[in-house]
Amino acid sequence: MIKKDSKVAIDYTLIVDGKVADTSKGRAPLEYTQGAGQIIVGLERVLEGKNAGDKISVDIPAKDAYGEINPEATRRVPKTAIRNIDTMKVGDLVGASANGHTFRARITEITDTEVVLDFNHPLAGKELHFDVEIVSVK
Repeated sequence: MIKKDSKVAIDYTLIVDGKVADTSKGRAPLEYTQGAGQIIVGLERVLEGKNAGDKISVDIPAKDAYGEINPEATRRVPKTAIRNIDTMKVGDLVGASANGHTFRARITEITDTEVVLDFNHPLAGKELHFDVEIVSVK
């Protein structure tokens, strides 16, 4: 039975907005330690108490996944601050760093002089649907 500190292996398919966004099919199962924050809290909560062989299908609300969209997590930066901006378009990801931390941001707007970067996780604000089979619990 899955409980805190269990070593768990799962096969999963993640569906977002009606489309498969990720799956372990064709790969090794995803391994994680229950309670260690290695998977989203909503899925971890649902898996608690389940056993190897169990199959579940569950919708995880945004607040228990990657969070709601934070409108303050955008920044306007000078176009000159982004290397190769002339080859980029809205939707592309760029790397950024501040105070020794690195971040990824999505370009949401490009003007003649500025670029708007969105630092929200790409799945923020989204309900996630998981189909999961628990492969093993140790």
